[in-house]
Amino acid sequence: MFHSKITRRLVTSFLLVVLVSLSLLGIILLNYFRDYTMQQEKNALILNAQIIETSLEDSLYSRDVAGLHTTLQEIHEETSLRVTVIDADGTVLADTADPEQSMSNHLDREEVQQAMTESYGLAIRQSDTLHENLMYVAVPVYRNGQLIGIIRTSSSLASMEQSYHTGLRVILSALFFALLAALIIAIWLAHRQVQPIRCLSLDAMEIASGNLHKRLQWHSGDEFDTLVQTINQLTRNLSAKIQESQAEAEKMTLILNNTDNAIMLIDERGLIVGTNRQAEETFHLQGNALHRHSIHVIGSAELSEAAQEVCRQGKAQTITLTIHDGSAAQTFQVFLAPFYDGPDELVLAVFHDISLLQEINQRQAEFVSNAAHELATPLTSISGFAETLLDDDFKDPEASRHFIGIIYREAQRMNSLMKGLLELARLDSTHGKTKIKRRPVEVNTILHQTVEQLQAKAKSKEQTLIEEPAPIPLYVLAAPELFGQILYNLTENAIKYTQEGGTIHLKSRQAANQLELTVADNGIGIGPADLPRIFDRFYRVDKARARKSGGNGIGLSLVKFLVELFDGTIEVTSQLEKGTTFTLTFPLTTKS
Repeated sequence: MFHSKITRRLVTSFLLVVLVSLSLLGIILLNYFRDYTMQQEKNALILNAQIIETSLEDSLYSRDVAGLHTTLQEIHEETSLRVTVIDADGTVLADTADPEQSMSNHLDREEVQQAMTESYGLAIRQSDTLHENLMYVAVPVYRNGQLIGIIRTSSSLASMEQSYHTGLRVILSALFFALLAALIIAIWLAHRQVQPIRCLSLDAMEIASGNLHKRLQWHSGDEFDTLVQTINQLTRNLSAKIQESQAEAEKMTLILNNTDNAIMLIDERGLIVGTNRQAEETFHLQGNALHRHSIHVIGSAELSEAAQEVCRQGKAQTITLTIHDGSAAQTFQVFLAPFYDGPDELVLAVFHDISLLQEINQRQAEFVSNAAHELATPLTSISGFAETLLDDDFKDPEASRHFIGIIYREAQRMNSLMKGLLELARLDSTHGKTKIKRRPVEVNTILHQTVEQLQAKAKSKEQTLIEEPAPIPLYVLAAPELFGQILYNLTENAIKYTQEGGTIHLKSRQAANQLELTVADNGIGIGPADLPRIFDRFYRVDKARARKSGGNGIGLSLVKFLVELFDGTIEVTSQLEKGTTFTLTFPLTTKS
């Protein structure tokens, strides 16, 4: 029960109030009783002294000592008062306490000195003869304005002191029982007041531990009800705010973890203190090792220097960062901004991967360079031979015919190049794609048409075209002329890069629910380094040989584009001097 500080304070305060109040009351009452009793005793002694003065005035004036003794004895027997008659010079003329012995001079007594100058004298002291406290009252006796003596009366204070001590004991006893009763009442009141506080505290601690669904249940009809309602309302508001914050945090976490940008928080020492999932995957970081990874683990001091600069200046900046991982390289555009988390000064780093964009830009630059080169070469030939013809003035018909043939071939080459580029541009546009009308196309028919179209070109190089159609008709959803363009380009490409006397094999078959087309040759083949780029526009493995054979680097890029346009895939395998095989797969469809 007394483990509660509030209980101890309440009980102590209550007992202190009772103790102080009753003690003050007892002191006041005892002092009042003593003062009142002393006043009554003093008044009685003065009155008795005045009465005795009247009786003894003549005897005192005549110095009739015997008469004084007799009269004092009579008065003592009747009143039990102690009476002392003193001469003006302090000599004791008579005393009821010791009538037979002479007493010392009383002139120096306090009450006697006071009576000589005032209407009476008063003193309280212990009697040497009675050995108890007495109250002395001395009244001067005058005749014809001259002091002739002093009548002193005295009374024992033993009974009054006994009454005082009795009253003190009674008050102390009352104080003890009052304190005992006050203790019981204080404990009961403290328990009654602390009980709701204890219950509210237990409920509040449960709320503080995270149970925001808990509500205080207490009805007392006093101010505690207001406190309970206030805490419950505060809990509801806090729960709503926490839920809102959690929802926002989850939303932000979801956004950060699903963005394609890597995000880091870096402290002033260069340690990574926070990342999203993309950053951990991109830079191979472990989430449980945060605050130990330095930004140098990603392999660049440039980022560290930029982060320190952002901390010093307090301004955001953007840098371009290239990170090498073995033979591969990634290029990032990194946005760095100051981020303040309380007293900590951090740097927010957002990595935007622009590797693809860089590659596209590089490919575009190569494309423009290759296109310009491809166009410049035939133009140079046409311009040069035309100038030769003009200078020769057609004097040599054979030479002129030869030059004109070269001009014609170069012009055809330029025409083929422009047609390819225009076809790619047309098909690559959104408008071009939407204009393509698809319908079921019978594959074996297209395969046969391709062989017939290129048979003459193959025979000119003494090559063999082998046609192996599927045993049953197979259909794909495509545009017939464009699907034929795929097979035509692949077969023509095989003829160009296969030596004289070589073989080109065209085959179609059903594999599960797909069509599989293969165009295989035993030509010069493609090296492993060039194989991943053969579908790039204008890319050629051997430019000199390709130019000699009439290649312009457009055919295979158009093939890949059309294959993907018709929901297909294309794969290539090749070995130098052994040949190349293109494998195409398309989803099958029905005839109608």
